[in-house]
Amino acid sequence: MTKPGQKRLISNAITYAIVIVAYVLIQILDGSGNLTSSLRGQLVPICAYIVMAVSLNLTVGVLGELSLGHAGFMSLGAFSGVIVSLGLRDTVSAGPLRLLAALLVGAVIAGLFGFIVGVPALRLRGDYLAIVTLAFGEIIKNVINTLYVGIGPDGLRISMSDQASLGLGESGTVIMRGPMGAVGVDKLASFGAGVILVLITLAIVLNLVHSRSGRAIMAVRDNRIAAESVGISITRYKLTAFIISAALAGAAGALYALNYSTVVARKFDFNTSILVLVFVVLGGIGNIRGSIIAAAVLTVLPELLRAFNDYRMLAYAVILILVMLTSNNDRLKQLRWRIRSYFQHSSRRQEAEHE
Repeated sequence: MTKPGQKRLISNAITYAIVIVAYVLIQILDGSGNLTSSLRGQLVPICAYIVMAVSLNLTVGVLGELSLGHAGFMSLGAFSGVIVSLGLRDTVSAGPLRLLAALLVGAVIAGLFGFIVGVPALRLRGDYLAIVTLAFGEIIKNVINTLYVGIGPDGLRISMSDQASLGLGESGTVIMRGPMGAVGVDKLASFGAGVILVLITLAIVLNLVHSRSGRAIMAVRDNRIAAESVGISITRYKLTAFIISAALAGAAGALYALNYSTVVARKFDFNTSILVLVFVVLGGIGNIRGSIIAAAVLTVLPELLRAFNDYRMLAYAVILILVMLTSNNDRLKQLRWRIRSYFQHSSRRQEAEHE
């Protein structure tokens, strides 16, 4: 194996190890009673947001396109996953199997809509693409607010007027109640399932980035005209990254929704898309490991600052500003580069001495 291949393998192994070690440490803290109930309740959302951040980084960092509708794909996965999990309640008794089916359906539905949106939208670039994806997210939220879904003797029933028009009868079950969202959801999600989804997401994204398709996607990002001149299909590779990103967001949405008994569409609004984008920017655009750390820290941070009570959100905003300033400081970047160069030079010197 070549040295670049070895470095890539080591880097990927470190990324996987961070997730696994974090899982083991949290299990130890939980088993010893040192984990508070509020932090325990944040474990599944943290996993969902990590998947969201990594998947959005695929679009923003690797593909180089700004998307502000990621919460829309998350909501599609969330509500389709809820419908599948409740629809299988009578036929599949095993919770993990229903969770798996919900995650798969959520990913497929979100990926399908990613294709439908991506075909026309990816012809645009920059701010225009951001506006289109933002509009998509808001449209999805408003459409879901009008949906009434239930399961009766005749199967799945959908209406956009009211609950009575479903005609479910006494034996039917209402799943979605319009603006009230999905109610009576079985809490099937678990921290272990979330960690597995994070590892699967990392495997998909890291393998894609370092594959032939990933190099083609980055070539399109760096120089569209040059990439097209050597025969790279711009539409194909942009759609590939966009659809995979949307599908992973859908799976994250299904995991997130199945952690609560009630899910409403307003949870997946513009603010959620911006929050995930903040994770990506603060973690480093194109930096998958940074997205993991930023999503985990910034999700837990408001809870850790709860002791400050009224000053909690102020402290949160100040920390965000400080992180943004330090991450974009040229002097700190030069210092990090010097430190990295020093260690690389030392390792090369040691290898030369051994030889």
